[in-house]
Amino acid sequence: MYKLWCALISVVCLFSTKVHLLENGLARTPPMGWLAWERFRCNTDCKNDPENCISENLFRTMTDILVAEGYRDVGYEYINVDDCWLERERDLNGRLVPDRKRFPSGMKELSNYVHSKNLKFGIYQDFGNYTCAGYPGILGYLQVDADTFASWDVDYVKLDGCYAHPTEMDRGYPEFGYYLNITGRPMVYSCSWPVYQIYAGMSPNFSSIIQHCNLWRNFDDIQDSWESVQSIIDYYGNNQDIITPNAGPGHWNDPDMLIIGNFGLSYEQSKAQMAIWAILAAPLLMSVDLRTIRPEYKAILQNRKIIAVDQDPLGIQGRRIYKHKGIEIWSRPIVPLYQNYFSYAIVFLNRRTDGTPSDVAVTLKELGLVSPTGYRVEDLYEDVDYGVLTPQTKIKVKVNPSGVVILRADVQTDYPKKIFYPSSTTLRTTYRPLNQVFRVRENGFSFP
Repeated sequence: MYKLWCALISVVCLFSTKVHLLENGLARTPPMGWLAWERFRCNTDCKNDPENCISENLFRTMTDILVAEGYRDVGYEYINVDDCWLERERDLNGRLVPDRKRFPSGMKELSNYVHSKNLKFGIYQDFGNYTCAGYPGILGYLQVDADTFASWDVDYVKLDGCYAHPTEMDRGYPEFGYYLNITGRPMVYSCSWPVYQIYAGMSPNFSSIIQHCNLWRNFDDIQDSWESVQSIIDYYGNNQDIITPNAGPGHWNDPDMLIIGNFGLSYEQSKAQMAIWAILAAPLLMSVDLRTIRPEYKAILQNRKIIAVDQDPLGIQGRRIYKHKGIEIWSRPIVPLYQNYFSYAIVFLNRRTDGTPSDVAVTLKELGLVSPTGYRVEDLYEDVDYGVLTPQTKIKVKVNPSGVVILRADVQTDYPKKIFYPSSTTLRTTYRPLNQVFRVRENGFSFP
């Protein structure tokens, strides 16, 4: 009995040691790809709506478009299945079964197809008795499902939290991550762990979440509306002291999908979502019908310069540094660095709806850009290069209602021979009294 007890203790200790660290070397920058849920939801009616139902045909089509239309070339690499892909019952061996009518070739074949296009394949499960749509959940089958996903060559697993007890998630989510790891198959692990605990009035243990998940949800599901996008922006801004420090290479806050190109956002609002998500170092997971997206929205999603901000290798999540009368300024430290000075991406966000663009004027120094070598400043939507500006230079931008201006300010590596001082003809707007109340508190950024 003593030997048996010692053996059991050894197994428990081994499991406890391994379950404490996810570090799988994945998601060193925020994942990018396409996800079905927001746009196509749980449409399983392939008889009456064959082009839009959750089926292998839909995912094959989106895979083809990611390649043919240039999305893969700018970094979108995951094709992710969400809820409603399953049969209502597991097989006799307890394994998950894809819907036989909608996925007749099976998930391994769909995964093979995605991989044949040099893309990666993601799938969905739920830490509960059922998924959110009522399909079989993972409870009681954690190792079985991890092994199944590995056998299908899955690259990314999203684990939702419906029909589960939030108090059990502190143990359950790490446990499933452990089983994913021991398969030997590298799989990005996306968790809904903290959001369900927040709903339950709990305070998530982010130290543990960072160790066990590559990305996680903190707030409500995004809906196809500007109101929804604004609520997410507010949540991240109002709670940034708690949220922002948790992000970094391999572990990201996930404000949810990009809804650019759907029905609920205007052109300006779409530009705003893309810019703010880049500042937040957010996963860029499009949920849109890529067959019908209009060219101007496609251009937003494929803006290489804004994607570069999102994918910045430092992995520092940005912060809101100013908010007053509907005008917000968000800032994110990025590469390159020079001595102790960061470069920055800066977003001016206009939350006002009074029908006319707002003028904002501020010096680089007030934004925290103080390198004596100056900064080369570029507008990432308008593709305007303003040259090298000193910290004392006052920049003036015109921001459309519910729109943004996003600038990149690259710190210069040596004192330039000629500093650029904008003339009145190069300034795009005039000074407004709004600048009189501008204050930037210490932003707390530090080099990791």
